[in-house]
Amino acid sequence: MKICELVLKNFGKFRDKSIALTEGIQLLYGENESGKSTLHTFIKGMLFGIERGRGRAANSDIFSRYEPWENPNYYSGRLTLEVGGKHFIIERNFDKYAKKVQIICQEDGEALSAEDGDLDMLLDGLTASGYENTVSVAQLKVQPGSSLAAELKNYATNYYVTGDSDLNLDAALKKLQDDRKEAERRIRGEIRKKQEKRDRVEQELSYIWRDIHRITEEQGLLEEEITNRRERMEQREKEASEVKQRMLDELRPPKWRIHPVEILVFIAALILSFLFIPRPWNSFVTVVMFLCGLIYIWNRMKIAKKQVKTEPELILEEITPEEEKIPYEKLIWEYEHRAGELREKQVQYDNLKETLEELDETSDEHKKYERKSCALQLAAERIEELSDGFQKKLKGSLNADASDIICEITGGKYSRLILEEEPGQGLLMGLLSDGRKISTAQVSRGTLEQVYFALRMAAGRLLYKEDYPVILDDTFVCYDDERLARTLKWLHENKKQVIIFTCQRREEEALEKLKIPYRKVDIF
Repeated sequence: MKICELVLKNFGKFRDKSIALTEGIQLLYGENESGKSTLHTFIKGMLFGIERGRGRAANSDIFSRYEPWENPNYYSGRLTLEVGGKHFIIERNFDKYAKKVQIICQEDGEALSAEDGDLDMLLDGLTASGYENTVSVAQLKVQPGSSLAAELKNYATNYYVTGDSDLNLDAALKKLQDDRKEAERRIRGEIRKKQEKRDRVEQELSYIWRDIHRITEEQGLLEEEITNRRERMEQREKEASEVKQRMLDELRPPKWRIHPVEILVFIAALILSFLFIPRPWNSFVTVVMFLCGLIYIWNRMKIAKKQVKTEPELILEEITPEEEKIPYEKLIWEYEHRAGELREKQVQYDNLKETLEELDETSDEHKKYERKSCALQLAAERIEELSDGFQKKLKGSLNADASDIICEITGGKYSRLILEEEPGQGLLMGLLSDGRKISTAQVSRGTLEQVYFALRMAAGRLLYKEDYPVILDDTFVCYDDERLARTLKWLHENKKQVIIFTCQRREEEALEKLKIPYRKVDIF
């Protein structure tokens, strides 16, 4: 891939600025604050876009920093790329209200869509993170970011597992984890729904159980009342029968309280006393006996009227058979009604008990998601195990390539670059010199920056098939002249296009001395 032209229509301090680029080494020279970092940011923005921050971050983010000084609503540019022998024009409008990107093939006029992934296809897998950690070195940022270790790890797993570094197994692992979370979310959701249903069923069960208990108690009271009422009715019927029988057995007329025999005896006594007692005493005795009989009869009639009636006789007089029949039948109806209601409640209770037992059983859907979750977890663990194992293979390839680069650009002083990965610390580096391992903390700043440079170039060569342009922004400030010359020579021999932003003449002088062809562009 080659960058052919930059057109800054309205970007930062530039307006309608056009810069043509060719193969080989390009020196973009400018004094401090002439816009070198702006051009560097423009290239990245045209390839990957510039997102505006949110909240307070929006006041100092890259979008705001390079917003045009004049006419900020017209925030755009154009970049021409050569990929696979064809030229593609990328036009972007960075404005937050009119944001868009257009891609046109110069040869046939075909319009490509960034939304459909056509730009990613042109860049051949190069991401913004990979760009910043390999081929693009910003000012004072030669040290790769921590994301480089993650990209290398993902590359190792992809390449050694599938033989194709384009396959993103890190994304596949994330997909597995997301699917597992989704399966677990569904399991939790089903458990929650089942628990909610269980709570409702148990609550309904408690209500029905209270109703059954209440109806049972009411039915018991009704049954007791019916039994008592039946016994009382039977007792009353029995006593009424006895009273009637006794009344029939008596010979007295209903309104008389003296026995007829007594009346006959009384009359006979009067006659005999009158006949057999000598006169004149017979009349006197007869009158006296008659008066005594009248007094006796009067007393008997008076006593009979005051005679206290028996309890059965009072009950029979107070409660008629019709009055007794009506409440008893009502009690029977209420008892039968309660019995029917109790049967209905019992059926509901049994049904809810069955529902509760079914809730205790694990559903097929739950089992399915549990099996899926376990399978996804097993797959993810297996990928991580493979990834850890393949890291060792990666280190060999990366170490060998980076070691060749560091050996060449340091003139053989350091024969090997040793890369190690520690959990939570990213990539740790060491150098081998004359068979002795030296920590990067023990070397000069210039050597350390060469180590970072070698690591970037080796990682870029390992991660990407395409030979991308190398873009360096004042990267060689800490290099001595000899190491600068070796580094420029390595870039000339190994890279198709190199874009160097610089405010010094050292790179130009070194290239002249090495007789390496270059093209110099003054920014202003």
